[in-house]
Amino acid sequence: MQYRTLGRTGVQVSSLALGAMNFGRMGRTTQDEVTAVVDAALEGGINVIDTADAYSGGESEEMVGKAIAGRRDDIVLATKATLPMGDERNHRGSSRRWLVTSLDNSLRRLGVDHVDLYQIHRWDPTTSDEETLSALTDLQRAGKIRYFGSSTFPAYRIVQAQWAAREHHLSRYVTEQPSYSILQRGIETHVLPVTEEYGLGVLAWSPLASGWLSGAIREGRDITTSRSTFMPQRFDTAIPSNRARLDAVEQLAQVADEAGLTMIQLALGFVTAHPAVTSALIGPRTLDHLHSQLAAADTVLTADVLDAIDAVVAPGTDLAAHEKNDTPPALLDPALRRR
Repeated sequence: MQYRTLGRTGVQVSSLALGAMNFGRMGRTTQDEVTAVVDAALEGGINVIDTADAYSGGESEEMVGKAIAGRRDDIVLATKATLPMGDERNHRGSSRRWLVTSLDNSLRRLGVDHVDLYQIHRWDPTTSDEETLSALTDLQRAGKIRYFGSSTFPAYRIVQAQWAAREHHLSRYVTEQPSYSILQRGIETHVLPVTEEYGLGVLAWSPLASGWLSGAIREGRDITTSRSTFMPQRFDTAIPSNRARLDAVEQLAQVADEAGLTMIQLALGFVTAHPAVTSALIGPRTLDHLHSQLAAADTVLTADVLDAIDAVVAPGTDLAAHEKNDTPPALLDPALRRR
């Protein structure tokens, strides 16, 4: 396992981090299965666990808390807030009112008195940067969080938040958690240059592109991955963007074969090769999934392999831009762009 400094914090983190989205109802995993995955991940050198309040309605946090009991200090523990937690309209977003409540709920579920990294899961256009940063700064000073970061923010919002922190003399985001894979390279255009400019650590989610790069999806095979069962539209090859992904996967499989690598090694090695990326978040449901991904921990892609990948998916290109989750609200809601 490789270790890198998380932005400018001085904290050393593993180049692969354990994402807990599949813990609980979403991944149909039991507590014993989760504990076994966490045990194996830590034994394999991973020292970062990333979860969120919204994962299985808080169940993921509860399972993580039980799995790490007695070894909290050896783990860089991260969680997130802002996605809806129920139907109540104020149980979401990044207002001070909700963040204070949400963090207390997360700490209770995790069974800890602080988290190392607290992240704003999505940019909340209804709340000012000053409001959010002020609340996060107070939570940091209270000792409930060590650092805070953003997730899936567009580049201009990352910049705006940095300027707001400076203007109002508040603590700033020190990390960003974007979607990044060989098939989704759009953040190379603006987001990653901005994170490098401001010295942010980057925890990249979905490096296997929701399973497209796991090796299980190939031409002529039925797509039976776990993700395809509840998100079938993302895997329907009659849709042009999905057809483009499948075509790219076939070419990438040839690149991997010629390099003597698995598709997982190719995919994770690509993400961790970018100098702006600190860690790639893996989200295994089973021990077999985890071991196949841990096998990529020390993968270093050569220049000719990286060039071959560029020839399949050009730098800065998203093959499914509509899945980025960072579209400006005015493009989604006509009321915001019409008088």
